Order: sequence, then C-alpha cells, then structure tokens
Amino acid sequence: MRYEVEPGYFIGAMYVSYAISGGVALVAGFLLFYLAGDPEGWVYASIIAPLMVVIAPINFRISRVIWLHYVAGIKYIKGL
Repeated sequence: MRYEVEPGYFIGAMYVSYAISGGVALVAGFLLFYLAGDPEGWVYASIIAPLMVVIAPINFRISRVIWLHYVAGIKYIKGL
C-alpha cells in the first residue's frame, strides 16, 4: 500500500497562500499609506511586488502546512 497524498491534494493550499499574500500586501499597503504619507501608485507597486516575491518561498511552505492541519487534522504533540 502506498501512503502518498493524491495528485492535486495541495491545490487547496493555493487559497491559503492567496489569503496570506493578500494579508501581507494589505498590511504593507496600510503601512506605506500611514508611514510614507500616501505615496504615488508606482511606490506601492515597487515595494509590494518585490515583497511578494521575497515571501513566496516562505508562503509556499506555510500554506501547505496550514492546509495539512486544516484538512488532515494533523496535531502536533510535543515530546513524542
């Protein structure tokens, strides 16, 4: 018997990743708005777009872990 997840199992993690990216972009946008005094649109794009690229590898892993915990009901028991 093979114990592997079926193809397409982590497609649901795309939605989690989208939510995380949207939240990070929203927070970065609010910070720019309040700390930089509402700069022009190109400033938002030139800061938020590279930020999304930088967090992509971290977001990829975190969204899969969150999806596993949500769908499979995996629980972490410290000390085992």
